[in-house]
Amino acid sequence: MKIETNNCNFEREPLLAPFGFKGGYITDVWQSIVKLIDEKENIGLGLATQSTLWSDAKIFSNYSEATGNGMMFLITSYAAKIAKDTDFKTPIELLEKILPDVYEYGKKVTDNPELRLTFALNALVAFDNAVWMLYAKEKGTKNFDELIPEDIKPALSSKEDRLINIPLMSYNVPLEKIIEAVKSGYFLLKIKVGADPDKDGSQEKMLEWDKQRIKTIHEAVRDFETPYTEQGWIPYYLDANGRYDSKDRLLKLLDFAESIGARERIIIMEEPFPEEYKVDVSDIPVRLAADESAHSDKDALERIRMGYKAIALKPIAKTMSMSLKIAKLAYENDVPCFCADLTVNPILVDWNKTVAARLKRFPGLKIGLLESNGHQNYKNWEQMKKYHPSYPASWIEPKNGIFTLDDEFYKTSGGIFDISEYYLNLVGGT
Repeated sequence: MKIETNNCNFEREPLLAPFGFKGGYITDVWQSIVKLIDEKENIGLGLATQSTLWSDAKIFSNYSEATGNGMMFLITSYAAKIAKDTDFKTPIELLEKILPDVYEYGKKVTDNPELRLTFALNALVAFDNAVWMLYAKEKGTKNFDELIPEDIKPALSSKEDRLINIPLMSYNVPLEKIIEAVKSGYFLLKIKVGADPDKDGSQEKMLEWDKQRIKTIHEAVRDFETPYTEQGWIPYYLDANGRYDSKDRLLKLLDFAESIGARERIIIMEEPFPEEYKVDVSDIPVRLAADESAHSDKDALERIRMGYKAIALKPIAKTMSMSLKIAKLAYENDVPCFCADLTVNPILVDWNKTVAARLKRFPGLKIGLLESNGHQNYKNWEQMKKYHPSYPASWIEPKNGIFTLDDEFYKTSGGIFDISEYYLNLVGGT
């Protein structure tokens, strides 16, 4: 296969309110679009949701929000440019060929020799998705199962008919909204911890804020029941985005959670420490998951050896190609995976869903697992759903906190290999 022409663009989508995590807040989200045309005149259209705060918080803090997004988009455009006329057989092979060059370019664009690899991977998502669409057309199929490399298929051999939709409770989500979500059927809560309440970087204040946040939520939802977890209660998924500086401080939080009866409900504690904090965590009494720190399959293996017992896959943030390599590595080491969100648009939710539906079921749950929080955060979510090429398919929106997946979903891979006319028009149409 060979790419002959390309075009790139982006669209800024406003949020309902500033979205808080990693001690910071984002105000809008750039949706990048890449169109690739191969030598057979097939069109591949890829989308990405950019997040400089998630992928490299230093870039976010050192530049304006728009500047950071602009830098990431430049990297996207560069990837599309250098891939032109490059021969490849699979999307994974092409990613492996261009990633080193793209990463070095990213360091120059951001003037940061220590740029996190995830920043470059986030920039590559739209490009990689466009390549996967070309690959699907080359193979003459829309069925994702027929595109998965043979050595990766064992890691993606499940076929869930339902997925839990995990909503995200960021710093500024009020308690009444959390209770409302549970009453409407959502039964696994992702709770952002690691706040910086006074914007002074105090770890002690952060710890106390987190304690109270967990206590308040736990007291409000602990008596709700669900048939979809082995224990019958509402479990918690805590995400610290690398904000805790030490095991000792994290253990203080977990000891507090135990004292109020909440620790046993923590099904996942995601990315508690900064990436450079490399210590054995096998003694931590909850299941720790690696997210940002598991940039690649090599990094994921390092985290597994440190004692991390889960991996957050992000086809929508680290590319589908890299995520499949990570899934294979985790499967071979008997470490469960799940698909986490990046507050992506409805089309990208189905890129995530396509992988999540095929993963081995996460421990403690009776159905599959997928985080999706765009409906909570985008101002124009209802309109954005209409850009989906499969709209209004039944699997696009959850009902009572559950995505239901039918035969048509699997046959068409959730519509991810179909072109959205709306986004195609933003890159010159046909």
